[in-house]
Amino acid sequence: MSLIEELNGLDFNDIGSWTRRVKILMAGIICVVIVGAGLHFIIQDQRKTLSTEQKKEPGLKDSYLEKKALAINLEAYKQQMVEAEETFGVLLKQLPNESEIPDLLIDMTQVGLSRGLQFEQIKPGINIDKDFYAEKNVNIVANDTYHQIAGFVSDVAALPRIINVSDFSIERISETSDNLRFRATTKTYHYLEDSYVTE
Repeated sequence: MSLIEELNGLDFNDIGSWTRRVKILMAGIICVVIVGAGLHFIIQDQRKTLSTEQKKEPGLKDSYLEKKALAINLEAYKQQMVEAEETFGVLLKQLPNESEIPDLLIDMTQVGLSRGLQFEQIKPGINIDKDFYAEKNVNIVANDTYHQIAGFVSDVAALPRIINVSDFSIERISETSDNLRFRATTKTYHYLEDSYVTE
């Protein structure tokens, strides 16, 4: 009896009566179906997941290399942070607090008087609050020679506190005099004590 005749005469209610080669053939077909279903339903999804993860791989490698570089240089970065905080602390100390502003103005006036400047006006201007400091403007009008005015500006710049001389003009008082009229706005700064706390 041929295999085709055996397959045509199969009785699915009496599997025990099947010949050995039909049983092997049916077992093979079942295995192929199971493997095919596994490939389709399980491995296909895994392939999609693998493809998605492979697309992420270059970005993850770049991220790893960046973090590795940061980790290698971590001690250097920590040292830079310490140095930056120390520098910031030094600069912060050059900003007077609110109570020191009048003393700073007195120092500036004394510098001018020591140079022989004749002050017509020293008038506080507007205050401008920034992030952690405030800018205090003082308007100055003074008379003297060019060299004495230049010496005053130089001396103000040499004070231990930060003072900027800006918006200045110099004009001759008269055709017969060597004296000049110096108008300027000086900007002094003081830190806002509640906005920055050093550890």
